[in-house]
Parts: sequence; structure tokens; C-alpha cells
Amino acid sequence: MDSATAIILAAAAARTKNIKLTSAVSVISAADPVRVFQEFATLDLISKGRAEIVAGRGSFTEAFPLFGLKLNDYDKLFAEKLGLLLQIRDNETVTWQGQFRPALNNQSIYPRPFQKKLPIWLGVGGTPGSFARAGALGLPLMVAVIGGETHRFRPLIDLYREAGDKAGHSQDILKVGLHSLGYVGNSRELALDNYYPGYAETFTRIGKERGWPPVTWNHFYAQTGKTGALVIGDPQEVAEKILRHSESLGGISRFTFQMDNAGLSHEQLMESIFLIGEEVAPIVRKEVGK
Repeated sequence: MDSATAIILAAAAARTKNIKLTSAVSVISAADPVRVFQEFATLDLISKGRAEIVAGRGSFTEAFPLFGLKLNDYDKLFAEKLGLLLQIRDNETVTWQGQFRPALNNQSIYPRPFQKKLPIWLGVGGTPGSFARAGALGLPLMVAVIGGETHRFRPLIDLYREAGDKAGHSQDILKVGLHSLGYVGNSRELALDNYYPGYAETFTRIGKERGWPPVTWNHFYAQTGKTGALVIGDPQEVAEKILRHSESLGGISRFTFQMDNAGLSHEQLMESIFLIGEEVAPIVRKEVGK
């Protein structure tokens, strides 16, 4: 998790022409929605319409004491700030009042983005209420699955689609994205060998804070199997797993890899990105096209 998402993405915008520039998750519970919108609207102008926001509550709580927020207000903060973010996205001038930040009275908020409507996805973990909220609001859904078996999220995604349908939203706008830990190597063995040491160190360290047992090779290896959440292997294997996950979840429109948690070198990351673009993506597009 980085602490200055829009700045990093702006640097990427200056070096690229086509890729989407989106946060893995913007933790709006601890951020001000006005500032988040301004930063991403600026990014959208710099990149000529390539910015997106994934708004979520995050999986860590360190930001709450940093910004003087109470963890007991976890859900109320998110609901209020998400509502304000959407109101700012849809209206240039806003009148708003809430519990956790000063009111806005006929306040114009600039800059406005390059796109007519800045895309906002709702990032979720495993809380049913979060899936239902995304559906009721008609927001595209980004599901973070970093452990367990991905197909077990199908009932929650069904809940999302049912909530969207009940709220009168077209199924065309109820997109589902999947965000998982992943890495692509020239061979399965190489990918696993490269990824495991850093992964084990990171999640064992986090586990000490959260009461998880230390990561073992057997646990890691099991998660790389056909139904496991980790999407690690050679290009063909990774492509097949993405397609399998999509089918089990009723269809996904986007898949994002999280690779930076395993302490991989710049060269390893660049090679994996190359393999994703040159080999994995064409396989997936070909199969989807059928």
C-alpha cells in the first residue's frame, strides 16, 4: 500500500500513453473525498482521460490513529465519505452536510476531470454489506481475493448483482473486477521460486500482528492450485486460471495483479509485466472472444 497514490500514478501518466491509471484502493474512510477527487481529476487531465478510482475501506487500520479517526466509526466514515465522493463526481457545485467533516454550502469543486464522469469502482473484501452497497449504488465492483478459494465469492457477487437489479441498474454497468496476488514467470517452477521467499516473509510478518500462523511452503503451494487465490505460474497456466476464475464468478471484466508484496526485483517485475502483456492477455482475449 502506498501513501501517495495519485502522485505515483501521475509519474506513470507522464511515461505512458494507453494504460488505465487506477488506485489498488483509495482508503476514503481516512481521506477527504474533496481532496481525493481533486487529485484524481488532476491525474485524469494529465493523462487525458485514463484515471479511475477504486474506493474502499482497506484491509489495514493504521490510518485511523494517524488522522485522529475512531475505529468504531469504521463503516459510518466510509458510507458518508463515499456518498460525498459520488456527489462531487456527479456535480460541479455541491451542498452537503455530514457527521465527520465540515459542511459544504453551494461550493464549486475544481478541477473537473477530462472524462465526463470519472470512473469510481467500489473495492470490497468479504463483507456482504459491501457487495450489496455496490450493487445498490450501481458501481462497478473490484473484489480483492488474496487467500482461500476464489469460487467461494460467487454468492457475494450474486448478492451484488441482485442488489443492483433490485435498485433498477442495468446489468451492463454492474461490472466485476478481480484483484489477486499474482506473478508470471517463464515457467511455473521459476515463478514459484521467485515469489515464495518474499511472500512468506511479508505475510508471516503481517501474521504476527494479526494472529495468523507463519506461512509455509505447503500453504503457499496449495494456494497456487487450480482453485486457489494466488495467480502464479507460466503464461498459459495464469491465463487459464484467470478464465477459470471468471467462469466460476459468473464473468469478470477486469483482472489486476498485486505483485509488489513479494520483494521482487525491478527486473523480475518488468519481465512479469512483459509476459502479462505479450502472452497472458492475448490468450485471455482470444478465449473471451470465442
